[in-house]
Amino acid sequence: MITDQLDTGLSNAEAATLLRQHGANEIKPVRQRNILVQFLAHFYNPLVLILLVAVSISALNGDEVSALIIGVIILMSVTLDFIQEYRAGQAAAKLAAQVAVTATVLRDGKLSEIPVAQLVPGDIISLSAGDLIPADGQLLDAKDLFINQSQLTGEAYPVEKHADAPISADPWDLEAKAAVFMGSTVISGTARVRITRTGQSTALGQIADSLEKKPPPTSFELGIRQFGMLIMRFTFLLVLFTLLVNIVLHRPLLESFLFAVALAVGLTPELLPMVVSVTLTRGALRMAALNVIVKRPSAIQDMGAMDILCTDKTGTLTEAKIHLEHHVNALGQGSQRVLELAYLNSYFESGLKSPLDDAILLHHDVAVTGWKKIDEVPFDFERRRVSVLVEREETRILAVKGAPEDILNLCTQYEDETGAIVLLDETARQSITQLLDQFGNDGFRVLAIAWREVAANHPYAVVNDESELVFAGLAAFLDPPKISAGPVLAALQASGVQVKILTGDNERVTRYICNQLNLPVTGVLTGNEIAAMQDDALLARVEEVNLFCRVNPAQKNRVLLALKARKHVVGYLGDGINDAPSLHTADIGISVDGAVDVAKQAASMIMLEHDLKVLHAGVMEGRRTFGNVMKYIMMATSSNFGNMFSMAASTLFLPFLPLLPLQILLNNLLYDLSEITLPMDNVDAEDLAQPSQWDMNFIRNFMMTIGPISSIFDFVTFYLLISVFEADETLFRTGWFVESIATQVLVIFIIRTRRNPLHSHPNRWLTTTSLSIVAIAMLLPISPMAHYLGFTALPLTFFGLLAVLIITYLLTVEYCKQRFYKRLNKSRNNPAVP
Repeated sequence: MITDQLDTGLSNAEAATLLRQHGANEIKPVRQRNILVQFLAHFYNPLVLILLVAVSISALNGDEVSALIIGVIILMSVTLDFIQEYRAGQAAAKLAAQVAVTATVLRDGKLSEIPVAQLVPGDIISLSAGDLIPADGQLLDAKDLFINQSQLTGEAYPVEKHADAPISADPWDLEAKAAVFMGSTVISGTARVRITRTGQSTALGQIADSLEKKPPPTSFELGIRQFGMLIMRFTFLLVLFTLLVNIVLHRPLLESFLFAVALAVGLTPELLPMVVSVTLTRGALRMAALNVIVKRPSAIQDMGAMDILCTDKTGTLTEAKIHLEHHVNALGQGSQRVLELAYLNSYFESGLKSPLDDAILLHHDVAVTGWKKIDEVPFDFERRRVSVLVEREETRILAVKGAPEDILNLCTQYEDETGAIVLLDETARQSITQLLDQFGNDGFRVLAIAWREVAANHPYAVVNDESELVFAGLAAFLDPPKISAGPVLAALQASGVQVKILTGDNERVTRYICNQLNLPVTGVLTGNEIAAMQDDALLARVEEVNLFCRVNPAQKNRVLLALKARKHVVGYLGDGINDAPSLHTADIGISVDGAVDVAKQAASMIMLEHDLKVLHAGVMEGRRTFGNVMKYIMMATSSNFGNMFSMAASTLFLPFLPLLPLQILLNNLLYDLSEITLPMDNVDAEDLAQPSQWDMNFIRNFMMTIGPISSIFDFVTFYLLISVFEADETLFRTGWFVESIATQVLVIFIIRTRRNPLHSHPNRWLTTTSLSIVAIAMLLPISPMAHYLGFTALPLTFFGLLAVLIITYLLTVEYCKQRFYKRLNKSRNNPAVP
């Protein structure tokens, strides 16, 4: 029998039973595939399936040895890919689990934090401002509870919920005042909720298919996709050409088919998914060591491409140790009355407490005895204020605090130095404005405090009550600049990342902080100015402006969209409810561990420490990741492509296949093994100096520059083997196999850097694996497997010529590489240069 006691909640045993019965509280539960199924999925590749069919045909034709060896090579290649991706996936899953959204639930009479996936019907949870509602439920009690359920209804404005409202007969009634629904967000207030439906049974689960939209691809994903299409086109053309030539020359159909398929395998960068997965996961693990959890691995590369970072001021550029330094009346004189009104407002406010509230509440000498809260108008980012209706001894007042400019516009009177209420005329307004400016120039953040008396029977507070207020005074807070942020800002700027500040504070306070941190101010836009601008006008201004002050969430979002429209890769750092839209909009959303649930859910990265230093480290890690992925791509599109092109072209004049299908596959496997340590390679400082973005023109031009060099040296090898060594089929294939592996693998030491390779040191593991693979290729012709692989021993003189050939090839590639980068730099500095 399931208990239903409000003071104890479910027992852990009951919850476990219900979890088995109802399943995980997820819209689309992640099904963990059996490890064997995951392994077999790697065979679901068109080229691998064609090869397996070809192996079967070979075996049926009596060539069991070749079929066995090719089968073993395919198995090794697939296993290599599976192991690397599986390990990367496990590491990523462990990191993601560290920042899973949790819920406060009552179990066995105790409140505890558990992952929302473990919630079951009957659980009793506590909600407060900033929480995501993790499942559908019925309110048990609520206090000034305002919910944003726009994901379900499309209605942007918060709705108030009441525990004592009538229970709707329709369990799917989204307008029900006593019910809350999964996917909504608590804007303000607190509540206790009994869970009624979880997972797919929730209202959100029922309409998930219509709500679910695949997120737009990131710049990294688009680049991978474009590269894949480029390779696919070249592969199709070369394979079709090779197959047609062999058919025209009346060569055996099965052997020609196997050769064409093996050529396709050799051309296809099948190691790319593994290189990308391992490189990104390695970057995520490095970031984890810096106390940054990466939720979306591709965000690592996006960090490397980021050229603008938008951030709030508080806690990032300041210490977030806010102190209430002054509480003054309209004349600038110290006032206990202002402190008392501010304290009443913060004490009874039920929404998410801000650091300013915490600073006010540190003044324990203020007495609230006798005061009782009646109602509240919660804070929102359009009004920029919060009002609390309180009562003592039959006197009811509305205590209001908020942005000074907005509060001042609502006031018609003010308290003078004697406490008398007088008319707020233009002279008094100018005096208060000057006082505000003075505080701002000195780096103080300011709240205005106002009030009005209402009738003793005034039942509740509404927005319209915030009118004809009495201006009480100002509360000035000091949040000193974070000195450590200065050098980091300079480092980001030097690394090609502009920092733009988007804040609700006024421009004077923000300028003061920037001056203290030596951050030049290139332009300022206020929220009012942004509101008056059309999108085209904003698009023209966002480039030059780096301070956006007194902006609300919608205006922040417009700024980010304008920056993205100008082809910038934008990062956004935020931790509040108001930051969720911007975290979604930015290319890289960054939040902190102490952020509200909705912000952590929207972010791609979670910083466990609020420190800009780790952001700069993340930028460098992203560029390092991109650099190592690009090395593999440049290899695949130059030397690898050149070798495969040579193989296809050689069928025109050779009376036999230049390599057996088995030898092509073995070549491809050895090459893949040599590149397996590429994710660990070092990256030159100049490649980390500026944002890194995909450039398909660069990749294509590099391929057309370096690829033909590989083909030229392949043809030189052909000539030497036929003319000097008078090679038969077996000797020719052996010689070219060794030369192909040696040039294809060793050129990584040239391609991996823009520098002279002697001045850029590769990672020792890359050096070890590369040289080991070349050594294995040279030893294979004299190994016990030589006969089965179709190899024969090579004369010693061949190795002497091979050494000369390899050195000449590497020097030629280095020369052409340097010429290529010089032309590239010249064209970038002068776009008119072709």
